[in-house]
Amino acid sequence: MSKVIPLFGTEHDLAKAISNGNTKAQSMLYERYSPKMLSICLRYMGDVMEAEDVMIEGFMRIFDKISQFNFKGSFEGWMRRIMVNEALMRLRGKKMINVELDEVRQESSGVSVESNINAEELLKLVNELPVGYRTVFNLFAIEGYSHAEIAEQLEISEGTSKSQLSRARALLQERLKVIEKDHLREIK
Repeated sequence: MSKVIPLFGTEHDLAKAISNGNTKAQSMLYERYSPKMLSICLRYMGDVMEAEDVMIEGFMRIFDKISQFNFKGSFEGWMRRIMVNEALMRLRGKKMINVELDEVRQESSGVSVESNINAEELLKLVNELPVGYRTVFNLFAIEGYSHAEIAEQLEISEGTSKSQLSRARALLQERLKVIEKDHLREIK
């Protein structure tokens, strides 16, 4: 189901207006979706200025490629994919995505850690992951890509994708354990 957009009806109507060259529709799209798209870019880039650059490039691509939107699925979902692809292209261009095997100690025992951590703190932890781990974690856990899709996007093997995700989870668990211990000390 297409979302309702003030002045333009549904998000599909907004997309049609943009494809017809309506600059007011472009402005409305940017105003409505830029915060959400910036947060997507920030998850991959880890730096606000870099994320803003990627987001702007992403919107330029959206406006440029609007004719490729087929009006069958979610327009927002289509835009999200473009933003993710822009971030991945930027990371690949800077050769920032690589297998970072040395950056993590042996994987943790797989013990689950329950923490009273909020979403903002968790996103901060994800942003602190090495670029390769963060990228695979975001694509798999947040964007819902399969390991096959991640492997294709990042030009790595499925095994590498699985390994990077496993190591990202292990690092997050280790960091959550530290936070949990700190919280327990504060309570005492």
